[in-house]
Amino acid sequence: MMLTPSQTVGPFYGHALPYAEGPFAVPEDHPDAIELHGRVTDGAGEPVPDALLEICQPGLFGRCATEADGSYRFRTARPDVYIPVLVFARGLLKPVWTRAYLTDDAPFLAQVDPLRRSTLVASPSGERSYRFDIRMQGEGETVFLDHAGSADPAS
Repeated sequence: MMLTPSQTVGPFYGHALPYAEGPFAVPEDHPDAIELHGRVTDGAGEPVPDALLEICQPGLFGRCATEADGSYRFRTARPDVYIPVLVFARGLLKPVWTRAYLTDDAPFLAQVDPLRRSTLVASPSGERSYRFDIRMQGEGETVFLDHAGSADPAS
């Protein structure tokens, strides 16, 4: 029996995987609403215009395709600790997980190499807005975790 060879995921186009609420996990008037936004870049620092990102929190879900400049934007509720982010992008055999922490004092972060820790921490960019850039590889690569998020912080 011959096995089918693996193929990479992507490119992704937002219209191919519709989700009615899109990037809006909560309504605009939600009391804990925040915006999480940023850019997805490749190893050369170039935008990844065809990535697809998903966030999931207890009872909340959002899906967003990146724009031509690699940018994305979600509206979600302020998390207790972090926002799980799933990234589908060209060149990957499987999607990758990361976390967007809104503060740098979470206990898990102490397990991450200090030189890479900042790749998991979103920067405040307004009263209820946080910037979280995702670098897929190379210098400044975002820390990616196993799918359960229980993590191999070295990966």
